[in-house]
Amino acid sequence: MQHAVGSPLPPPHQPGQGPAAGWMPTGQHPGPQHPGSVPPPPAAPPMPYTIPRHVPDTTGHVQLPPGGPVVMPSAPPAQAAPDPTSTTLAVLLIGPAGAGKTSVAKYWADHRRVPTAHISLDDVREWVRSGFADPQSGWNDHSEAQYRLARRTCGFAARNFLANGISCILDDAVFPDRPVVGLGGWKRHVGPGLLPVVLLPGLEIVLERNAKRSGNRRLTDEEVARIHGRMAGWYGSGLPIIDNSQMDVQQTAQVLNDVLARSIASPPSW
Repeated sequence: MQHAVGSPLPPPHQPGQGPAAGWMPTGQHPGPQHPGSVPPPPAAPPMPYTIPRHVPDTTGHVQLPPGGPVVMPSAPPAQAAPDPTSTTLAVLLIGPAGAGKTSVAKYWADHRRVPTAHISLDDVREWVRSGFADPQSGWNDHSEAQYRLARRTCGFAARNFLANGISCILDDAVFPDRPVVGLGGWKRHVGPGLLPVVLLPGLEIVLERNAKRSGNRRLTDEEVARIHGRMAGWYGSGLPIIDNSQMDVQQTAQVLNDVLARSIASPPSW
């Protein structure tokens, strides 16, 4: 009888006898060992768990310098016009609720020729689910702490992206009358190369846009008017201001590019 390749062959045996001692068909387990047989070696004991050696943190394909600030982008030669669409940038888009910051930031990031990320402080604040400190319920130490935590998180994310060659545009309703908490905090967490731009349409525009919001993103008309009034303090600050009252998102993004080109060539003092 022939056996298939790879199948066990029985040892030779005498006619009329059963299989030779020690041989057993596949799938069966041997009974007690015969005297003098060698028992199988014991299984190796499991290796003890050891704490892995510390490996320096890496983010993306490069190691992120701890706390490395973002430097100001280099201005091109005088004979060349700055091109903000192909330069790695860190932009902070400031404005009241209803100014269109998120829509403009997303459109601007989507239509650049270099990798670009959009980071919204409101989105990061809302990562907190249980225990979320909603500023509409009153600004207190709890909401202030969560705001600061969200801003630090955004700042780290921006440095992380920029260290890997990815531009960032961040948006936040930064108030001019709180420089340490607002603009100064962003400068500390991202770096002096951050380019701030204020988006400030008229009050009637932000009221109309706010009315289309839902959930905790929608504010009362009184709150919108109060915030818009405080934002007027940016006039005279030296920061570039875009009044996008009569502009759609695409037009506003184009004006933003023009403003950034001037900021690269002559960085604002802030």
